[in-house]
Amino acid sequence: MVNGILGVKIGMTQLFEKDGRVIPATVIKAGPCVVVQKKTSDREEYNAVQLGLVEFTSPRGVNQPMTGHLKKAKVSAVRFLKELRLTEASEETAVGAKILVDQFTESDEVDVTGISKGKGFAGVIKRYNFSGGGASHGSMFHRAPGSIGASAYPSRVMKGTRLPGHMGSARVTVRNLKVIRVDPEKNLLVVKGAVPGANGGYLIVRRNKRKN
Repeated sequence: MVNGILGVKIGMTQLFEKDGRVIPATVIKAGPCVVVQKKTSDREEYNAVQLGLVEFTSPRGVNQPMTGHLKKAKVSAVRFLKELRLTEASEETAVGAKILVDQFTESDEVDVTGISKGKGFAGVIKRYNFSGGGASHGSMFHRAPGSIGASAYPSRVMKGTRLPGHMGSARVTVRNLKVIRVDPEKNLLVVKGAVPGANGGYLIVRRNKRKN
């Protein structure tokens, strides 16, 4: 069984509990997905399936190698493809099988992976939450990183030193998000809290191994 699904982030909202508590939530259009390729331990030495998110995609936007790859599985053009590991191979995950959101139930916990929002070039205060220098008059040290290495030895900046640079646009996984609502008819999955990326970004939703 595939313990995951591909989806698109629709946006955030809030839900109200019976006792009046407000819960921040994210709405995800999860699936439907189709199995494009199946990998087994006999041939590839591990069990996995390649899922494709079913959505409208112009065939002209798919190159020839990918067109042939999808043609073997008798699948129309798909834009988002990802591989998910399997605990064990089963007939349910045959090529062409559909993976739907009804595999999740309320109170399940999932891990959501996506590409975070790009922030461009950022300083150390924004990028790493440095405290900065004094704000008083004449300080002349406000948002600078400070010392980044010794002068005598090793006379260089060590690898991994936290410095200004590109922030965001990275693969991020948020773990242990609780499933609040499941709508199989509209392929919607509502989880508690925020997930990586902007609205319209692609996501990978996996069932949490520890909790489930």
